Amino acid sequence: METVLKSHCDEQHPHEAEDFHRKHEQNNKLSGIKKDIEKLYEAVPQLVNVFKIKEKIGEGTFSSVYLATAQLQTGYEEKMALKHLIPTSHPLRIAAELQCLTVAGGQDNVMGVKYCFRKNDHVVIVMPYLEHESFLDILNSLSFEEVREYMFNLFKALRRIHHFGIVHRDVKPSNFLYNRRLKEYALVDFGLAQGTPDTKIELLKTAQSEGQQEDSVHRSVQRSVFGERNFNVSSSTYQENSSTKLIKQSKMIDVSSRKLVTKKKIISTKTVSNGVARKAASGCPSNLTCDCYATDRVCSICLSRRQQVAPRAGTPGFRAPEVLTKCPTQTTAIDMWSAGIVFLSLLSGRYPFYKASDDLTALAQIMTVRGSKETIQAAKTFGKSVLCTQDVPAQNLRTLCEKLRGTNSSYTRSRGDTHTNSVNDLALPVDKQHAPKTRGKEIQHLQSCQEGDGALEIKATDMKGWDQVPDDAYDLLDKLLDLNPATRITAKEALLHPFFKDMRL
Repeated sequence: METVLKSHCDEQHPHEAEDFHRKHEQNNKLSGIKKDIEKLYEAVPQLVNVFKIKEKIGEGTFSSVYLATAQLQTGYEEKMALKHLIPTSHPLRIAAELQCLTVAGGQDNVMGVKYCFRKNDHVVIVMPYLEHESFLDILNSLSFEEVREYMFNLFKALRRIHHFGIVHRDVKPSNFLYNRRLKEYALVDFGLAQGTPDTKIELLKTAQSEGQQEDSVHRSVQRSVFGERNFNVSSSTYQENSSTKLIKQSKMIDVSSRKLVTKKKIISTKTVSNGVARKAASGCPSNLTCDCYATDRVCSICLSRRQQVAPRAGTPGFRAPEVLTKCPTQTTAIDMWSAGIVFLSLLSGRYPFYKASDDLTALAQIMTVRGSKETIQAAKTFGKSVLCTQDVPAQNLRTLCEKLRGTNSSYTRSRGDTHTNSVNDLALPVDKQHAPKTRGKEIQHLQSCQEGDGALEIKATDMKGWDQVPDDAYDLLDKLLDLNPATRITAKEALLHPFFKDMRL
């Protein structure tokens, strides 16, 4: 009887029922967070006398972050961020993260550390708390000048950590906190950081050699601490829908051929070692000759060989080409590629710009913007061979960003830019009427803005400088998205780029 009445009530008052369910979910969430806080106090009892934990503000695969206040001797309360690392984290990895924060942090927009508490296998890192906005919420309200300042400060942070030989490996908006009102920034979360060969962070040298296998297997999971699941940011736009979830995968992997397949095949990619057969696995005799090189399939011999292991930690959509193709030598250039993807989102008004569930799809998506020939040529420079079934032309970055943002730069028109590349050029021509059924999901979001699907746009009434974007912006973007890591622009060089000519270091 109760079920019948409840069902009838839901039909009569759908909005009231929806509010009831929403409040019920919120209460459950708050109850769960309250229990998590109690468990943290029990696990690390030293915190009880120092901090009053208010709420959980972030949660990731390897840690949770809480907002707390500390009573100072002056009588004032100071807000702190408490990062609780899960007990299964490798002690060496925790120590390396702490050393990154203590050595490089505290200046140039890099998060510092105030205290660290440990009880048995529970570790809590205490950092300054920076109130910040959700990147997705503010993306299309930012003026062009704010974007310029944002990128300048991101490069300052990257220059700082790269100076110490730290490769962050997970550069993305949710790991670069931004307080719009105070114009304060902080690069956070060094849980995936690795060291360069000449790193000044001694523990990174040890952690890299000890945890290489762990990184390649376990750390490929997307993780966020301050970011996507940010509980203290009221975000009405984060819910995934047609206008914000720019790429929804509908791919399948054919195990026998390892081809990338969509509802109608757009791009098939494959990467193999350049000119040298991979080391044979124990079940595959070394004298067997591969017969699939330079074809669009993978033979059973290659499938039985041991996969090449290389670091691939990071967030899907932000991984550099050399990471996607498992290049064993990875440098600070991978952070600069990720910064370029952030800049691409800012200029185009689309976030996330790329979103792929596997590395080959991600590589195919990169080709839709940077070109297949260019990607193949760049891969050769770091010892990889990339095969693509179609010739995909490179896009003009200005044309692409203006199409997606919905602006038409008077700066470009005054210079007589006659480039005609459009979003439709991203793949072979198809009937627009049937495009959703025939085009790969990795490129549909680039076309959707032309068809008025209500995607993120800026109203022409308040351009906020977006009609005057200089060529220098796209020149810098092009250098950040250089497919060759050896020639990709560095953070130090980026700060000296003409795009920032009137900004003080």
